[in-house]
Amino acid sequence: MDIQAFVATIVEFVREHQNWAMPAAFIVAFLESFCFLSILWPGTAILIGISALLAKSGVSIDVLWPAIVAAGVGGSIGYAVSYWIGAYYKDEIKTMWPFSRNPALIEQGQVFFSKWGALGVFFGHFFGPVRAVIPVVAGMYNVPQWQFQIANVTSAFIWAAGVIAPSYFGLQYLLG
Repeated sequence: MDIQAFVATIVEFVREHQNWAMPAAFIVAFLESFCFLSILWPGTAILIGISALLAKSGVSIDVLWPAIVAAGVGGSIGYAVSYWIGAYYKDEIKTMWPFSRNPALIEQGQVFFSKWGALGVFFGHFFGPVRAVIPVVAGMYNVPQWQFQIANVTSAFIWAAGVIAPSYFGLQYLLG
């Protein structure tokens, strides 16, 4: 199954079972922010599809906000678990997939993180190529947990709203 068909399958499931929009948003955002899976997981496309379906189906805005919160919580937990993996495994991370197959990922994360510091954690949620490595590198290099978590939680909720709300409101506007 190609990625487009995979995304369509998840979006179709949410269309048929709208009461699963919140749990789906949580799971999709968690996987999108988790260090090893975020490289393969098309979470942003799935969240955009889910929010467009919610708008098209005429679901009230009361469903949108819980979906954004669920995605924000899922994204921040995915990043937090990734941080803890980096803190626990330290240099062993370099021998684990996908980093063992592409050591440049760690190097890119180090460069990005060195340049931006705690802001790198914040920006990491918004840039797919580094999303997978920023929290791991932060854990590997002992970024203070409180700095990491403030940047993580803040950016996860802004990211979730920035992915979900525009497609919901844009489609509602187009549908009149």
